Amino acid sequence: MAEPTTPTGPLTDLRVIEMGQLLAGPFCGQLLGDLGAEVIKLESPGQGDPMREWGREKPYGRSLWWPVVARNKKSVTCNLRTEAGQRLARELIAQADIVVENFRPGTLERWGLDYETLREDNPALILTRVTGYGQTGPYAPRAGYGSIGEAMGGIRYTTGDPGSPPARTGISLGDSLAAVFATIGTLAAVHHRERTGVGQIVDAAIYEAVLAMMESLLPEWGITQYQRERTGPVLPNVSPSNVYATAGEDLILIAANQDTVFARLAKVMGQPELAATERFATHSTRGENMAELDDIIGEWTGTRTAPDLLNILHEAGVPAGRIYTARDMFADPHFAAREAIVRLAHPEFGEIPMQNVFPKLSETPGSVRHPGPELGQHNAEVYGAILGLDADRLTELSRTGVI
Repeated sequence: MAEPTTPTGPLTDLRVIEMGQLLAGPFCGQLLGDLGAEVIKLESPGQGDPMREWGREKPYGRSLWWPVVARNKKSVTCNLRTEAGQRLARELIAQADIVVENFRPGTLERWGLDYETLREDNPALILTRVTGYGQTGPYAPRAGYGSIGEAMGGIRYTTGDPGSPPARTGISLGDSLAAVFATIGTLAAVHHRERTGVGQIVDAAIYEAVLAMMESLLPEWGITQYQRERTGPVLPNVSPSNVYATAGEDLILIAANQDTVFARLAKVMGQPELAATERFATHSTRGENMAELDDIIGEWTGTRTAPDLLNILHEAGVPAGRIYTARDMFADPHFAAREAIVRLAHPEFGEIPMQNVFPKLSETPGSVRHPGPELGQHNAEVYGAILGLDADRLTELSRTGVI
């Protein structure tokens, strides 16, 4: 079980002030904290980030999502809707490198925390703003959730079975993609600042983060008027790449659409002639005859168990695997060997498992040092060490509802 440690990673010289709530902005903060940045999360007194309450399973009445998305962060309370809270936030930001926020556009400006004002105290500040539609354009003022960004960015329309309405993945994909792109933009801005000393705004919109993942969808329509549709478990004209039943109740996925790989698959199936058959000899012809080829492969996989099939396929160099659930991940030796899952001490749960830091850096690896903190847990540490506020001042701020 991992114990809290000193921050490690390439970003240990950076201080991040995280404002906002739920997922898109906070996941960006999580990624920066995973790589060693000091992330100070500002939360409303008394209630905090709603993520503290989110999640389907709540042992001891506590969220299992919060310990992950708030890991490695320091929690301080600050009522940003008051002038005193805004002054306090501005003092903290003056001594930070990065601010991450995901309020609706105009909120920071209404609070007197617009970028030009913040730059007066901190000219090199990087302000990372994650919203549904971005900071500009006619839709910018709208409330934007990840699900709406997924719909507008194109991934909802192309996800699911062709005979059913557009489906969603079981995770908050739009929010997470926006956070990843916001992190990339933030690190690019840090690099630019190191060369020039100049900060800037990073504008990350959820719908654009989804759009960035849509491959050739736009030129396909713009040039040929081809509209991608929902295709269930397969991709059109990419074959074989599908889920196949086995002799047991297991399903396995086989991806052998490259010519040389398909030849290896045909050989282990005991039907090497398939690779030379005109209908299946090339990527294009296999795509045209996908249904027939899937039937042939399905007949073969249905005669063997999943472990037997996977052993044969892996030895032959054919990409294949089970469709994992969380239970499979905990039992998998590769996950264990790469420490893909880390376990941390937790005050209620005893310990809590979660995904480890990714990507892995050889010289400056990041780390998960502690799960999400209690609300205001670091008030004295942050306000005392950074702003020099004494106990009497903190008591007064608490009494007046500022922290």
